[in-house]
Amino acid sequence: MGSTGRGRSSTRSVSGPQKGDLTGPNPVYRGKPGSKIHVWCDRRGVPLQVLTSAANTPDAQLLFPLLDSLTPVQGRRGRPRHRPGKLHADKAYDHKAIRAEIRRRGITVRIARKGVESSQRLGRHRWIVESCLSWFTNNRRLARRYERKAEHFQAFADLAAILICHRRLAKITN
Repeated sequence: MGSTGRGRSSTRSVSGPQKGDLTGPNPVYRGKPGSKIHVWCDRRGVPLQVLTSAANTPDAQLLFPLLDSLTPVQGRRGRPRHRPGKLHADKAYDHKAIRAEIRRRGITVRIARKGVESSQRLGRHRWIVESCLSWFTNNRRLARRYERKAEHFQAFADLAAILICHRRLAKITN
């Protein structure tokens, strides 16, 4: 069970070397330092790539590093795919430059537009990502950050992704 943000916290409200790398003031939990997990998953919720950042980092800032770090997946015969066919994202990624760059890479874009579309239109696809993120927070080490080094936190996020993939594969094969 994860931390609810209530009660006494073991972290002070400072960021930097005292609380570890890649921590920043969390806008949700009264400015307490924290980290954010960015996940790229397929349509079944299997995480393909995981990156961590400070809590105050905008989501759109890590979209292209996440997309560039995606390794090719061997599937059918022939060359493996290097990029997805379609990208579903919420309103946090609604910028003209982001849309143009994704289209330039040959990926179909489906991003909700700010002030035009309701958030519920992407709900059919968005819940998959949200459930994948909730599977990450089922791990105690990721629900609340205990590590000072960013590499250790990233390693636990990668380990959680491996466990999620294993559970999903075991569920499909049984």
